[in-house]
Amino acid sequence: MTSSSFIVRERTTPVTYRRKMFFWLLALLILCHFLWNYKRQLKIADITDKYIFITGCDTGFGNLAARTFDKKGFRVIAACLTESGSKALKAETSERLHTVLLDVTDPENVKRTTQWVKDQVGEKGLWGLINNAGVLGVLAPTDWLTVEDYREPIEVNLFGLINVTLNMLPLVKKARGRVINVSSIGGRLAFCGGGYTLSKYAVEGFNDSLRRDMKAFGVHVSCIEPGLFKTGLADPLKTTEKKLAIWKHLSPDIKQQYGEGYIEKSLNKLKGTSSFVNVDLSLVVECMDHALTSLFPKTHYAAGKDAKTFWIPLSHMPAVLQDFLLLKQKVELANPKAV
Repeated sequence: MTSSSFIVRERTTPVTYRRKMFFWLLALLILCHFLWNYKRQLKIADITDKYIFITGCDTGFGNLAARTFDKKGFRVIAACLTESGSKALKAETSERLHTVLLDVTDPENVKRTTQWVKDQVGEKGLWGLINNAGVLGVLAPTDWLTVEDYREPIEVNLFGLINVTLNMLPLVKKARGRVINVSSIGGRLAFCGGGYTLSKYAVEGFNDSLRRDMKAFGVHVSCIEPGLFKTGLADPLKTTEKKLAIWKHLSPDIKQQYGEGYIEKSLNKLKGTSSFVNVDLSLVVECMDHALTSLFPKTHYAAGKDAKTFWIPLSHMPAVLQDFLLLKQKVELANPKAV
């Protein structure tokens, strides 16, 4: 009797095949995630000989950025709007940091400042330009406003930013450096009436076109989109005062439509969203830091928990969902039919 040997071959069933494919796909995704994070952590070699220019350094994000980057060893040139802001910043920083008075809406002031910066940086050029200066303007229903109410935020947040960029750009190109534009979640979603969100939407467009135009020169352009932060810019008291000033000059018809208690009710609604407001300004400065020092900076940075978990995701949603959620935060009008 002869013994027979049997070769047992494993049959690959569709279920087994899918499991293997899932395993390899998962492993590939994990590897890509690891490589992506590793790539983002790679930094430039030396910062002590690099100049950066920051606008809007009197308070808020710009002030903290100037102090932070000075401590890191950058050669910071901080533009302040006021003499008091300039003196206060100098008192808190090293001798490396220089301040300059700058009104971004004044073309001649921008030209003179650019020439002064050029003399300071010499052949090194300007490694970083951080366009941070901005104002909130009037936040109010659109039918309360005049075209003049739109001018200030658009002049500062948009034309001021463009003018500074165009003047400083040759210095940034010389250094093959970075341009960082501080926009807002208001540039992704119009959460209120007034010129602020209009200006930030336009900043996003300028940022995107600039990024593509500068790629051939080795200049990286990034956009930071902060959520709601507790800064002087977003002081609810000042915002309410501006609304009250406009309310006094509204026509009787509009006052009747909105009701006498509209502003007070709006303020109460705003208090209910205080948990959304970020208090740690370093979240924005960390984005600036990565955009300045990473070998592979991101094109867009969302700063703040509310930006990452609510505003940015909502900006990708259908308009009907955006309207539903944002209108829930608005005060019901007293008599909208009184037209």
